[in-house]
Amino acid sequence: RIKHKLYGGGWSQVLQREVMRRGAITGVLLFDPTRQEVVLVEQFRIGAWANDWPNPWLLECVAGIVEPGEKPEEVAIREAMEESGCTITRLELITRYLTTPGSSTEQVNLFCGQIDSTGVGGLHGLAGEGEDIRASVWPLVEALTLLDGQRICNAMTLIALQWLSLHHSDLTIQWSSAVPDLP
Repeated sequence: RIKHKLYGGGWSQVLQREVMRRGAITGVLLFDPTRQEVVLVEQFRIGAWANDWPNPWLLECVAGIVEPGEKPEEVAIREAMEESGCTITRLELITRYLTTPGSSTEQVNLFCGQIDSTGVGGLHGLAGEGEDIRASVWPLVEALTLLDGQRICNAMTLIALQWLSLHHSDLTIQWSSAVPDLP
């Protein structure tokens, strides 16, 4: 139950709302500026299945939950290795946003991570977490064409690919001319 200030002055009536309390998550779009390739992962998603989505195996960015005491950047690095076998050498913050602020507290920290996509692909994930993840390498041009269809159906990946479509040239120049900042 909550009341809030009104734009016109005064207070609202008492409202009853449900909120799903969720922690933060981190997503990272893996980009190889030398080869101009993107790494995406594909895995079964219960929400898509429960919604009778045509295909519950979704093509996505690497992502994971921010555990207590963990920094979003640490999650990006950890999850990139767990879900795709990739080592991130540099991170660029894309944005931070709320997934569904009308009903959830979940916040996304979204990054673009520099990687070397040579030899990347195959099956990954932690068996103890029930993960069955397929990583695949996409030429940048092909990855960006995914924005025109309905193959990408999750906001995180749509936002990341749209951001990369606008920034890949500058990012390629920036990352090619500097020493990586992560071990």
